[in-house]
Amino acid sequence: MTTVTRSVDAVITADPSASCDTDLAASPWVFDLTPGYGPGASENDVIPDPVVRPGQLPVDYQRMPDEELHARIRAAKETLGDRLVILGHFYQRDEVVQYADFVGDSFQLANAALTRPEAETIVFCGVHFMAETADILARPEQHVILPNLAAGCSMADMADEESVEAAWEELMELYADEEGDLASVIPVTYMNSSAALKAFCGRHGGIVCTSSNAATVLEWAFERGRRVLFFPDQHLGRNTGKAMGVPLEQMPMINPRKPGLGVEPQELMDARVLLWPGFCSVHKRFTVAQIDQARAQYPGVKVIVHPESPMPVVDAADAAGSTDAIRKFVAASAPGDVIAIGTEINLVNRLAAEHPDRTIFCLDPVICPCSTMYRIHPGYLAWTLDGLVEGEVRNEIVVADDVATDAKVALERMLAALPKD
Repeated sequence: MTTVTRSVDAVITADPSASCDTDLAASPWVFDLTPGYGPGASENDVIPDPVVRPGQLPVDYQRMPDEELHARIRAAKETLGDRLVILGHFYQRDEVVQYADFVGDSFQLANAALTRPEAETIVFCGVHFMAETADILARPEQHVILPNLAAGCSMADMADEESVEAAWEELMELYADEEGDLASVIPVTYMNSSAALKAFCGRHGGIVCTSSNAATVLEWAFERGRRVLFFPDQHLGRNTGKAMGVPLEQMPMINPRKPGLGVEPQELMDARVLLWPGFCSVHKRFTVAQIDQARAQYPGVKVIVHPESPMPVVDAADAAGSTDAIRKFVAASAPGDVIAIGTEINLVNRLAAEHPDRTIFCLDPVICPCSTMYRIHPGYLAWTLDGLVEGEVRNEIVVADDVATDAKVALERMLAALPKD
């Protein structure tokens, strides 16, 4: 029998000066219909307009005891068998990720979805852009479900198609007189972006990247262009470019809301990486002071952070890497090691549980999971799986054919850009 574990909702702490609050411990249907991204790490982000709000989880599932929810999930999985595949991101709560057939980061799950062509339905326990990607890569007859349609991503919403198109037009005008075989700019979008922006990259000779293969993707782009327009996450772009030897002065951050993109024309001409002003609300919480505190409390501590963290944090850490790289870093450590991790708390707690002979903790003392990932609750998973058993596909994610065609071009380039070990 599957063991039902508890996630971090029972230990979420609040700090008046922090963005996390104890409301995040509530069931997600309590705040799914309210404006904003919900309580927690993203509560101060500006929600895009317009926003289509999903219907709430049926009351029966809201009130259902945990034991019954998990019994329903197990029964549905057994009934559906190979017709179903469940993908779970590392950041998902334990109560959900335990049912995943594949657990990984966005790059791994994009690949994993391709390995089960016989499955009629892919249930993606992650956020909206991940489910969109699965639908783009899936066979036409496969269905992709996002258990809770409110599970979005504040970072992904920081770059919209209209703003990117407008910025691109300005850049094309500025670089119009450049000559040679290389393109003036290659667009690179982080996986944490809409299908529309992935399609934009596909149309303009660009590519998608993840935190696992960002350096490989930038190398690919520099072989084809003088510059890269990297969106939406400024920190991943800056940290990756710096690690590859690109000077900071050649990585200006543009502002699509300002004339001339807020950057002097000569800076744009000299640039190698043009950064978009986006960020992850969870990873921007990590600070150098937290690393200093960890080193003071645990001399000899090893610090690893996600590259979505600000550059000074990455520079102060011993290592930086994707969620899978963090997992491998911990696995390669020795019993007795002390490891401080700068990433989402569900993954940190899971790694600590898997390695009880090591001291593993999150750099951020305020327990604050990704508030949008956290919307995937067992209630939503049970409801969508029950629907499949009854012959009903609930919360299906469908990307329009014209968008999917161009986005698939950029995604296939990404899948071919294997991360370097």
